[in-house]
Amino acid sequence: MTDVATHPIVAAVSDVRSSLKSVSGVNPTFMSTADKAVALIDLIRAESQLAELRLRILADAGDLAHETAAKDAAGWLAQVTRTRFADARADLGLASALVQDRTSVAAAMREGSVTLAQAHVIHRAVSALPASVDSDTVARAESHLVEKAGEFGPKELGRIGRRILDVVAPEIAEAVEAARLADLEANAAGRTRLTLRRLGDGTTRISGRVPDAVGTRFATYLEAFANPRLQKKTSGGDPVARSAYPKRLGQAFSLFLEAVNPNRLPLHGGDATTLIVTIPLAALLSDLAAGDLIGAGLVPGDDLTGDRITAAQARRLACTANILPAVLGGDSLPLDLGRTRRFFNWPQRRALLVRDKTCRGEGCDVPGAWCEAHHRGKPWSQGGRTDLDDGELLCGHHHHRVHDPAYRTERLPNGDLRFHRRK
Repeated sequence: MTDVATHPIVAAVSDVRSSLKSVSGVNPTFMSTADKAVALIDLIRAESQLAELRLRILADAGDLAHETAAKDAAGWLAQVTRTRFADARADLGLASALVQDRTSVAAAMREGSVTLAQAHVIHRAVSALPASVDSDTVARAESHLVEKAGEFGPKELGRIGRRILDVVAPEIAEAVEAARLADLEANAAGRTRLTLRRLGDGTTRISGRVPDAVGTRFATYLEAFANPRLQKKTSGGDPVARSAYPKRLGQAFSLFLEAVNPNRLPLHGGDATTLIVTIPLAALLSDLAAGDLIGAGLVPGDDLTGDRITAAQARRLACTANILPAVLGGDSLPLDLGRTRRFFNWPQRRALLVRDKTCRGEGCDVPGAWCEAHHRGKPWSQGGRTDLDDGELLCGHHHHRVHDPAYRTERLPNGDLRFHRRK
């Protein structure tokens, strides 16, 4: 019986694995710097060549899916190699493109000059060109990106790809870009969504999808609140560790909502949109008490936790937030629905900025422009006056701490506040 000849590709792959196995026990510690550089560069090139070969076979592996009843070759590959199905599907899409359309990219990968990651970026950039762009321009765009792959990584290559027509066809670039953006904007408007849902643990999940321009604008606003928290720790020490950036953005979102001027919002129920906290006077003055936030029921899942906040939070919000505390007496009748001068006005804010310059927390250098006005004497919730002498600037972090019952404060001779964690 005659042995069936091994296919050249199978033989080549076997040789590669055998060569790699022969050095599996070699310690690279004893390699020279020059040898390490050569090995690393050549390995990256070899990975590109192997990736192209794998994709070339994958593009023609539909028969494997047919034999095993898999949906497609990507499904078969993910199953037998225990890899992510999404990655296999993406590779299958690229594999088909390399065989049919992206021949320049395929040739560069066979030479080891374009990596798999770069190939995906080039394919996405060229595929994003409008159907109105002629095939010759598409080919020139692909060739240019393949050339630039020798200078730039995937991220930079993606940026070049987004403006590729400016390079290969500047005469049509502006009109094509305008049409593309119009399509994107129309698509974004139709897909805009925002959902809120209570999770039952005191938090609400906010999920949304908005146009890119709205996302950029929102991020810009949040940065104005998050930036002070990017500064290094103060010399006086910070009892609360700095948070990770996503958490800082979440905190910035909370501060942003507190700073929104309700007088500039649309009228709702005959008045500017306002939240009202109802809390008994005795509870407002207590450390361990809670108040109700009128408006519960607007967010799905309110039945899990309800809208309740601590008395400390209500006192803090009374200083600056656009929330109207409705203080209730023993008969639950409104005693005070907010003073007309509850908030420090802009002239007062400017005067506080000139006087304080920065947050009055000891050692804190957050600029005064990023701070909140706090009633330094008797709190507004206890009948304090919104006068300049009774005001001071505190950053969001220290404003939270001054209303936090876990801390006590000490007024220093220079007027700054020193915080002490209660035992």
